[in-house]
Amino acid sequence: MKELVVDKDLKVEIHDVPVPKPNADQVLIKIVVSGSNPKDWKVPMWMKETSNSGDDIAGFVEEVGENVTEFKKGDRVAAFHEMRTAHGSFAEYGIAWSHTTFHLPKKISFEEGATIPLAAMTAALGLYSTTRLGLPEPWQAASSPIPLIVYGASSAVGAYAIQLAQLSNIHPIIAVAGRGQSFVEKLIDRSKGDTIVDYRNGDEALVSSIKDALKGQDIHYAFDAVSEKGSYQNLSKILSTKGGSKITLVLPGRDYGDIPESITHSVTTVGSVHQDSPRAKEGIKISDKEFGFVFFRFFGRGLQEGWFEPHPHEVVPGGLNGVQKGLENLKDGVNSATKYVFRIEETK
Repeated sequence: MKELVVDKDLKVEIHDVPVPKPNADQVLIKIVVSGSNPKDWKVPMWMKETSNSGDDIAGFVEEVGENVTEFKKGDRVAAFHEMRTAHGSFAEYGIAWSHTTFHLPKKISFEEGATIPLAAMTAALGLYSTTRLGLPEPWQAASSPIPLIVYGASSAVGAYAIQLAQLSNIHPIIAVAGRGQSFVEKLIDRSKGDTIVDYRNGDEALVSSIKDALKGQDIHYAFDAVSEKGSYQNLSKILSTKGGSKITLVLPGRDYGDIPESITHSVTTVGSVHQDSPRAKEGIKISDKEFGFVFFRFFGRGLQEGWFEPHPHEVVPGGLNGVQKGLENLKDGVNSATKYVFRIEETK
């Protein structure tokens, strides 16, 4: 099979390698479409490693491990490949753990399915995990106003966070966006106080506009899907300092010392859905693995019933031959409110 690897300079090479074999708890997927995420260029550059850095898979099940009961050969699926491990999505075949694989309804294209796994799970973890924002899940929707800021609202993570917050009846949502405002407008509900604030007017105007939008309400929750370029510093000027305020961020390894001690901050690292419980030695075995299992199936149900939607996408031509251009565009911030996807069969 053909597999692409990305080096620290974002140069790519395509190799012929053997088709991998799944272990007892894994699924081998014939990849029809691979998605992409900013980490696909950041990890090779920042970690100075050469690898198949893709993690968003959409395709057909080819083979399952002996412990897998939920999937069979030929099933249409999407899956979240375990980051920084072998057999990622920039290839003709990829490996995913069964708990991070979910059925893709026939009405959802593989291109659409490839936009979901990493970004939607990041949004769910950030909103609902008790170690992040800990907001009410959709099946326990809020019964009173809970103001929420989503910074980077037109990004895939931000947009999925707004979709999920809507399902949880979390309002008002203050969506911070730039070029993607027309897309974000379709996600929010103005009748419930939701609004959009443009970050491009400068930090002072941004802070003032958000405070105006809140109309005197205290706000205790912020999802920062950007986590750089002044985002969390601005949010720190808005979140209540009276206690109970939380902000979750998405970039690990940063110094978030600018956030006041009165605001609890966390980093939503989506890779935790592949990790065992950090308290396993205490006999506490339930972890973010189970969170991932539940929410991936929740996404599949929502796609089938129509109350959860994929992120807009743009197909980069050439299959694996288009990956380098796609990653360079992601690095340069060319795209807005869309995810780049690659049709593997277009590889020449």
